[in-house]
Amino acid sequence: MKKRVTIQGVAGCYHDAAARKYFADEDIDTIPCESFTEMFETLADDASLLGILAIENTIAGSLLQNHELLRKSHMQIVGEYKMRISHTLAALPGQSIDELTEVNSHPMALRQCEQFLHRHPNLKMIEAFDTAGSAKEIAEKNLMGHAAVCGEYAASLYGLNVLQREIETNKRNYTRFLIITDPLMAAEMAPPETDINKASIVFTTPHTQGALSKVLTIFSFYDINLSKIQSMPIVGREWEYRFYADLTFDSYARYRQSIEAVRPLINDLRILGEYTECKNEI
Repeated sequence: MKKRVTIQGVAGCYHDAAARKYFADEDIDTIPCESFTEMFETLADDASLLGILAIENTIAGSLLQNHELLRKSHMQIVGEYKMRISHTLAALPGQSIDELTEVNSHPMALRQCEQFLHRHPNLKMIEAFDTAGSAKEIAEKNLMGHAAVCGEYAASLYGLNVLQREIETNKRNYTRFLIITDPLMAAEMAPPETDINKASIVFTTPHTQGALSKVLTIFSFYDINLSKIQSMPIVGREWEYRFYADLTFDSYARYRQSIEAVRPLINDLRILGEYTECKNEI
């Protein structure tokens, strides 16, 4: 059966592009959602669906809202994908940069391309809801004089001409996406134990001196690397925090031993997923 993957944004967005690259060997359908909240609601209504979720960016940092949406859901992580975010300037065929008067895109994408756009003062920057959505609107409304800052996949999908590639100021712009699904589907999609070398967990610690340090010491003893740790305040419990951690390891058995060793020291432990680390960030 063809996989169906929920995405945040319209067809052609970076979530869409990342989903198609992750499932490059398969023919998939993507299901657009206006927001991440809507995406989780859609996933909750149909256990056969998958989702792709941006979780952090090398420039903007962690997407804290998505950490919480994942924790509050019952979804499981089954994989990850790291993709370079490269912006293009795209317009209707036949247009040149000098003929353009307006450039539309998501505000973050516009900020990431400010150096390039400032070299073209004829382009008035107009914020929009989505990068791919801007490309789609230009194509559907035949907006002459308008350009979109969008991915090359979006430009191709909507028949726009790419006037300039790689217009982002910082070329080291990567986003890490998580592949998530219902636990029943997760059990079917889980990699073999020998291929599992990463896990994402969330937990709290007692509000006592050195509580987190003791947990980290145990992970170190079992040769578990914390590739990321993110704290979030617990609403209603002043100065107490919830910790999201990504663990990488060479031995699945040692990882499981470390989890059992830290259980007595932590509260509310949830394993969000065990999967294979993505190595394609370069």
